[in-house]
Amino acid sequence: MAIVDVTIYGAGIFGLSVAWSCVKRGAKVRVIDPHGVGAGSSGGLVGALAPHVPERWNAKKAFQFDSLIMAEEYWAEVEAVSGLSSGYGRTGRLQPIADDRLLTLAHERQAEAATLWQGKAVWEVLPATDFPGWAPDSPTGYLIHDTLTARMNPRLAAQALASAVQAKGGEIQTAGREEGYVVWATGWQGLLALSQELGKPVGNGVKGQSALLRHDAATLPQIFADALHIIPHANGTVAIGSTSEREFDDPTGCDAAIEDVIARARAACPAIADAPVIDRWAGVRPRAKSRAPMLGRYPGRPGHFIANGGFKIGFGMGPKVGEVMADLVLDGCDTIPEEFRVEVSL
Repeated sequence: MAIVDVTIYGAGIFGLSVAWSCVKRGAKVRVIDPHGVGAGSSGGLVGALAPHVPERWNAKKAFQFDSLIMAEEYWAEVEAVSGLSSGYGRTGRLQPIADDRLLTLAHERQAEAATLWQGKAVWEVLPATDFPGWAPDSPTGYLIHDTLTARMNPRLAAQALASAVQAKGGEIQTAGREEGYVVWATGWQGLLALSQELGKPVGNGVKGQSALLRHDAATLPQIFADALHIIPHANGTVAIGSTSEREFDDPTGCDAAIEDVIARARAACPAIADAPVIDRWAGVRPRAKSRAPMLGRYPGRPGHFIANGGFKIGFGMGPKVGEVMADLVLDGCDTIPEEFRVEVSL
């Protein structure tokens, strides 16, 4: 049997992204997840790849920007190798502007984006009338429109990425032997296990509930309004979400909280007011103590590494996370931002 260079626990977006970056460099990779591909929070419905606001620039925002810019080429390659669609589309985003103070701030951020986004995307203020039949309600009559935000179908993307890893010779199993370097990308339960192992809290799970509506707006921008994502997908559906529940009894159960989300989304975006609900989903997302991804060496375990804490931005961060983790694991080259280091959450 061929020796495995890297064993990865977890077949969510971080585990699969690390596997993909490693197999592309010629490493033999084995991904182990007893629940299968995208069985946790990476199997949700929403798929919003959205940037932080373009101001007070820092390493976290720069890392996310790089990852979002990488995404188009990244997912195109995954689709070409796997023969499967990820649902990726850089269709942009609209945000309503509530009052004159926020309108002034939006214009200031437009100027900042012109520099910080390096001409690769724009953040602009436009009249809501530029998007007839789709614009969310906006008290000022203006919207923030950015062209960096993208969408993807999380379930399709996870399957496409897993198939691409396998096409390059990687293994994906529900059980298997641990060999070579080891990467732990085990989601919220992995954060709880690490907290118990180290005797201190390093992260937790935050439950999210989302819904899928039947409404064809495939070419239109996604909307962020009333703290909700409204995401048109390529297959004639619109995903909406999500809740953020720090306390929960049933990790995967949907309840009245998602009905509130649906009602708020319909109010914010009249275009989906009568769209039928065709699916509901609930799951728990991994949130590191630092609120940023947790990347780096596993404390006290030589040859072991951690890639966790994607929380709400895992798919947006995935391409860049895979690259920096492959740099560290395979080449010993550490380019992880200070805010992302495992030690920050300890």
